[in-house]
Amino acid sequence: MIKLGTMSLNIRNTNAAEFARIVYDLGFDVIELHTSAFESTDFGYLRELKMTLMKLGLPLGYIGISNDFGRPVDEHPEQIAAIKKWIDVADFMSCPLVRVFGAYVPDECGDEEALWAPMIAGFQEVAEYGYEKGILVGLQNHNHNNLTRTGGDVLRALRETNRPYFTHILDTGQYAGSPGASGHRGSSHPGYHCYDSMAKTAPHAVYVRAKFYRIDSGIEEWLDYPRILDMLRAVGYNGPLSVIYEGESDPIESMRKAGNYLRSLINS
Repeated sequence: MIKLGTMSLNIRNTNAAEFARIVYDLGFDVIELHTSAFESTDFGYLRELKMTLMKLGLPLGYIGISNDFGRPVDEHPEQIAAIKKWIDVADFMSCPLVRVFGAYVPDECGDEEALWAPMIAGFQEVAEYGYEKGILVGLQNHNHNNLTRTGGDVLRALRETNRPYFTHILDTGQYAGSPGASGHRGSSHPGYHCYDSMAKTAPHAVYVRAKFYRIDSGIEEWLDYPRILDMLRAVGYNGPLSVIYEGESDPIESMRKAGNYLRSLINS
């Protein structure tokens, strides 16, 4: 059965242990942590955090890494080293998955295609390291001038990386054309089709980040979650759904409403 999770970036400046208690109080099944929520990567701290999560009954679904393979190629070893470090943390924390980004296109870049080969090489190296550790590396689609802004882009990245532990984290709000991520706040971008992108990549997803923007009424107004849930059911998706809130209301109450809404759809 699909489990519901939620991500630490929903509440900025909250550490992992504090956020875990909020997640527990809200009744979610899974927790996801951005690297910024970790106060340390020392083993003593990680041991204590792992015990906290165990006592609260909260599996750690994934660790979110904010890398950028659009940076100059001579900086890629630093990007790769950081991802490997967090793969090691995931291994210690019994977390099966880390999230990575693709390449953000620099303003001065005149040829996006030139960014692909270095990005794929980076993906291959971290995916091979993840395979050795037993940790999946999940590529999250992202708009905002990233190479992985459409479903076709994500499929190309998965195909060209071609590593068994390189997989996909689908973000419902971050494909080009999304009402929340394409500069058309509240309406879809006419030049892109975000639902088509979701349909293309849903069969490859091991995790879904469910974006929420306007949930005050108890029903998300900007994204069509009945349609998205039907899409996921059609491909037999049974992984977690993670509530990611990017609206302007109280985040804790909005997370509660989003969780209740998704549960109602899952159980309908």
